[in-house]
Amino acid sequence: MAAATVARVIENRYWSSPRDRTVSGSLGLCHMSVFEPPFNVDARNYPPQDPVRSRAFAESLDTVEQVLDELGPRCVLTPLPSAVRADLDVVHVAAWGSMVGIADPVFAAASGGPLKAVAAQLRERYPAARIVGRVTYYSPAEDTEDTEDLVWLPDGAMFHAAGRSGVEPFAVIGDPDAVIASLGLAGWMLDNAGVDLAEKASEVEWARLAGLALGHSDPWGWEQMETTALRVRHSEAAVRSMEHRYFG
Repeated sequence: MAAATVARVIENRYWSSPRDRTVSGSLGLCHMSVFEPPFNVDARNYPPQDPVRSRAFAESLDTVEQVLDELGPRCVLTPLPSAVRADLDVVHVAAWGSMVGIADPVFAAASGGPLKAVAAQLRERYPAARIVGRVTYYSPAEDTEDTEDLVWLPDGAMFHAAGRSGVEPFAVIGDPDAVIASLGLAGWMLDNAGVDLAEKASEVEWARLAGLALGHSDPWGWEQMETTALRVRHSEAAVRSMEHRYFG
């Protein structure tokens, strides 16, 4: 068997969908950030991203079984590819000093699934960190947007909000008020961000509240910041979740 064929078989170990099958829906936000002290670093002052630490971080996650190929640097503003099934094996990962992060299509696979499970894994490994996850996924067939946002702080304060934007019921666990208090967020900060917890849960701008947990240290909006793109073999459980989400 030719080497290219062997590689393709290995890559496709858990997938039942062919590489060129069209993905249903489109990804928006789909990343997890692990932010260690100090918490007042301007993202533009981070050191250059470290590809070696980035790869090691990706390989340490339960959702990634093996890195198959390094695809080179990407601007953090570059969206994850998600046109066909083969795109779903690509992740963007980075290590900028005290911040590590990963954008991975598996996070959009199931509300309360991979994102929350990976956050719990990271909570044990990085007890002093702020862990922030943000996901949006648009389904054109239903003209709906699913969102999932998570903040988990070193003192244990956390919230996890997941559901269909504008549609009740919308699941919220943890204590968003405790997160706000722990972060020391004043009312005007919430107002400026457009966050109002008095609204229905499905109407709250949870992603903006998650963004406040990173503040000026949020790395995902700066053109000059880079990630490393990797082609990976996801775990069997991760692939099953993605099959259900992206091909239904």
